[in-house]
Amino acid sequence: MPYDQSLAERIRAALKNYPGTVEKKMFGGIGFILNGNMACGVQGNSLIVRVGVENNQAALSRPFVKPFEGVPGKPMAGWVLVAPEGTANPQALQDWVELGYKVASSLTKKP
Repeated sequence: MPYDQSLAERIRAALKNYPGTVEKKMFGGIGFILNGNMACGVQGNSLIVRVGVENNQAALSRPFVKPFEGVPGKPMAGWVLVAPEGTANPQALQDWVELGYKVASSLTKKP
């Protein structure tokens, strides 16, 4: 399934004031990587966000959010998948992208 190019463009715009991210094709979609750590991405028409284990439950309690499963049936703690309804509002998308960037920037840089 191809990924939502429009959502990817909106993420690029949301990241314009956050330096250092690179794009990489992954999970059948695209990931936005900071210092070797994925911050967020697009899978199908949904947003993948690295929220961190400490923010996992709070993120999952929000509407239109479910656990991200890198492998079907195996949720990845600290990651969520936000349905299109949860990113339709530009500020909501910005907030998710900023959270992913913040979490990724707190991690050890990977080579």
